[in-house]
Amino acid sequence: MYKLILLDLDGTLLRSDKTISDYTLSVLNFCRKKNIKIAVSTARGESNAKSFLSALKPDIIVSSSGALVKYGNKVIYSSSFSETETRTIINKSFEIEKDCEITVDTVDKHYWNYKTDPHIQSPDWGDVEFTDYNHFKEKALKICVELKSEVSADLISQSVQNCDYARFSDGNWYKFTKSNATKSEALDTVLDVLGITYSDVVSFGDDYVDIEMLRLCKKGIAVENAIDEVKSVADEITESNDNDGVAKWLEKNILI
Repeated sequence: MYKLILLDLDGTLLRSDKTISDYTLSVLNFCRKKNIKIAVSTARGESNAKSFLSALKPDIIVSSSGALVKYGNKVIYSSSFSETETRTIINKSFEIEKDCEITVDTVDKHYWNYKTDPHIQSPDWGDVEFTDYNHFKEKALKICVELKSEVSADLISQSVQNCDYARFSDGNWYKFTKSNATKSEALDTVLDVLGITYSDVVSFGDDYVDIEMLRLCKKGIAVENAIDEVKSVADEITESNDNDGVAKWLEKNILI
């Protein structure tokens, strides 16, 4: 029996319209009644992620790609760039691509120098604070930059120590985090707090940042709409996010 269900958010738990079906909520609640904890792991900032999770109320939220972990209301893991490192990455980004767009997750806010209203581009964005970054002085959990090439991302990552980057599959955006701010590092902390091991966990994902956690857990499940790289490392493939793939796998393998 599994003791933890680990769910990526966008493209996995959420349908394309950014909702969770009543069927999926019902299945997850039945799993909870079997004393299985529910964790959501997402690249979104915590406050943004919570806007989609009011009905589910997961036990654990791993946000900003692993830079912040909350168990209930308690922070159990955090890894951020210092104010100086954040400023260096922003400056380097503008040096390489003058008009690039940048988002920054802090513990309590999401910043963006957007050129058009983000709520028109993506109505699901939630609260976004505009900034031109000219006088920005904050510690950043995660920085995302829209870039023309991976060469630019590599140069930016080299501007500070212990910085990792990864490209999102659905655009030319690259995320930058501290090297120890990963979903797998976050999961290590979660397992330690819960007193369980990877053999007690089933995880679900669809994108590059989910690959490592799918490899580590006893069962790593890719949804049908996942990128090929995720499918190639998954133990199994379930139906797509729009067809309640997560819930159907859980009902078949845990509830029945």
